[in-house]
Amino acid sequence: MENIALTYDGDVAILLMQNGENRHNPAYAQDMLNSLQRVIENTSCKALVITSNDEKCFSLGIDTDWLMPAMKAQQFDEIKAFMHSMDDVFKTLLLFPVPVIAAINGHAFGNGAILACACDFRFMRSDKGFFCFPEVDLSIPFLPGMIEFVKKTMPYYRFNEMKLSGRRVSGLELEQDHVIEKAYDSQEALMLGAIEYAKTFDKKRGIFGEHKKRLHKHIVHTIDTENTPLIESLSLMTQ
Repeated sequence: MENIALTYDGDVAILLMQNGENRHNPAYAQDMLNSLQRVIENTSCKALVITSNDEKCFSLGIDTDWLMPAMKAQQFDEIKAFMHSMDDVFKTLLLFPVPVIAAINGHAFGNGAILACACDFRFMRSDKGFFCFPEVDLSIPFLPGMIEFVKKTMPYYRFNEMKLSGRRVSGLELEQDHVIEKAYDSQEALMLGAIEYAKTFDKKRGIFGEHKKRLHKHIVHTIDTENTPLIESLSLMTQ
């Protein structure tokens, strides 16, 4: 089975992550970039919804079952290429010429939460799933660009608390902080709400993309200038 399936509901693209916990590894990064490019090439598409078909997980972030053996085997070029590819995924979403809506149907941890933050809007389940940055307990520091993604998405006090505690936060709590647009009590309601919201958009790609390019210029600059040397030096973990 492929990592990602791409379907359409009218002029709304639905990108379905379908690899269980949807952990991020080289194959995931490439499949995501390819799928996003296919949406861009479909000029009739007005919006994109990203979700998962797993009952429990939206995305649990970096695939440590791939990363740790790769580190041990000193496959450093592959690891660096993967990190750069994930930055390309995040930048593509950040500058995407149509609205990108995350329908967070389950747990969004670590890089999976960052993925949701890179989207324009977020909807989430209220009855299951948590949003969490567990990096403080895994000895993994955020790359500078990741910090900027989250700062655009949630109030600083909430990010500070989540980043330093590693606490799992529910959809209802995030709704109160306006991190998500709305929390729904079922999978059916979540997808209906996310797709209905996506269908309210009918923006010209030129102006929509330019708005995002100017709005997020500092984030792209941070990724390009600060993430790159840390990736190249493999400064990805600490004690």
